[in-house]
Amino acid sequence: MNILQTIGLLIVSNIFMTCAWYGHVKLQQIGVITDRTPLYVVILLSWLLALAEYACQVPANRYGFIGNGGALTLVQLKIVQEVVSLVIFTGFTVLLFRGEHLHWNHLAAFSCLILAVYFAFMK
Repeated sequence: MNILQTIGLLIVSNIFMTCAWYGHVKLQQIGVITDRTPLYVVILLSWLLALAEYACQVPANRYGFIGNGGALTLVQLKIVQEVVSLVIFTGFTVLLFRGEHLHWNHLAAFSCLILAVYFAFMK
């Protein structure tokens, strides 16, 4: 599996995981679920989304790992996954939660993540 396929699977898996972790908050805001919705229902919904996340995450890590013929070390896989996760989360937050805004310190943190990717891939 090439690096672009691995990153693509990581993007899809993180979309599902972000929805599993934070989607219920948005569903509550728009009235799809309420304070009266049992917590176990919200957890089961999140687990179903997490199952889809794992269906992409596990192959991305398994086939993207250099020890299985992929292109990335475990450290590189983890750093790429974290960057993808934060980018997906930021997009999710800015697009769906209109009250959230990016500030200079968030951009500074993203710059540090870009440096982390650079250093992780540096020979």
